[in-house]
Amino acid sequence: MKWIGLTGGIACGKSTVSRLLKEHGIAVIDADEISKDVVKPGSPGLASVIQTFGQSFLLEDGSLNRRLLGQKVFGHPDLLRALEAILHPLVRDETRRLRRSYEDLKAPVAIYDVPLLFETKAQDQFDKVIVVSCTKEQQKERLRRRNHLSEDEIEMRIASQIPIQFKEAEADFVLYNNRDEQHLLAEVDRLLTWLKQLK
Repeated sequence: MKWIGLTGGIACGKSTVSRLLKEHGIAVIDADEISKDVVKPGSPGLASVIQTFGQSFLLEDGSLNRRLLGQKVFGHPDLLRALEAILHPLVRDETRRLRRSYEDLKAPVAIYDVPLLFETKAQDQFDKVIVVSCTKEQQKERLRRRNHLSEDEIEMRIASQIPIQFKEAEADFVLYNNRDEQHLLAEVDRLLTWLKQLK
């Protein structure tokens, strides 16, 4: 089974590409979904986060206030490292379990959708790397619409990641999500053709 990393810049449309690949029957493991699961109410992961950061990051229903925690750690490398030290081992263990399950099912490829693939220097762990790309202006506009962030928050989030141009240069396949939906669907078809040709 080919183990393929899927990444991109924030708000470049990686999650949409993941969803479209799943609809075409491709095995996709989503790091963001796993990172939410490992801190769900009652989990050891959530207990560790609250022990480290405090009760103020809990919502009334007992779930993690991810937005507040995001505001706390972005732009503060020490706090971000403390959070990652809790989450990354939990995410890694669950990812290994899911990867093994796809290997057992004899899937030809499995795609790991991971936002910070290059930031965590994980590219050597994959047979191939796919990058979803768009322009910086498109990233900003999507973050405004989707996350309702301030301009400062938007700039901070984009600046916290490696520039998209570097990611494109290091990728085995670049999918451009910089036009309309029809163009994106055509790009996904191009990606599916590429995946089928992998040996």
